[in-house]
Amino acid sequence: MPIPTKKTGEKQQDFMIRCVPQLMDEYEKSQAIAICYKSFKGESVELESYNDYPQAAVNNAKRAIKWKKEKGSKCGTQVGWTRAGQLARKEKISRKTIARMASFKRHQKSKDVAYSDGCGGIMWDAWGGSAGINWAISKLKQIDKK
Repeated sequence: MPIPTKKTGEKQQDFMIRCVPQLMDEYEKSQAIAICYKSFKGESVELESYNDYPQAAVNNAKRAIKWKKEKGSKCGTQVGWTRAGQLARKEKISRKTIARMASFKRHQKSKDVAYSDGCGGIMWDAWGGSAGINWAISKLKQIDKK
């Protein structure tokens, strides 16, 4: 996600009101505030993000997206389909997003549901499938050791 930049003549309060909510999908509130403050001041902001997830996770997300486009699906949330798009495009994702992926493990019991029979399988794959979820769990441990 690109970091918003200050518009000409924009006041700090107005910028923060516009910037912080945009970043809170990916970052904790305190982090979003700090990032936006630095951006407002014109300082460079380097954010850690990762796209070293396995190709199998990319392929799983692409398969789910293709099914949805070709056959239609009312399964999942906007967040789930956004995640599928990020994975399919091999976009860099934040630690917070990786944590969300790891927490999707709780849905593993439904992963073998055929796409045509329900939402479990298609949404499992939208989140990267077993390859993506397992990567997220391992990556989270790696990040948190730093």
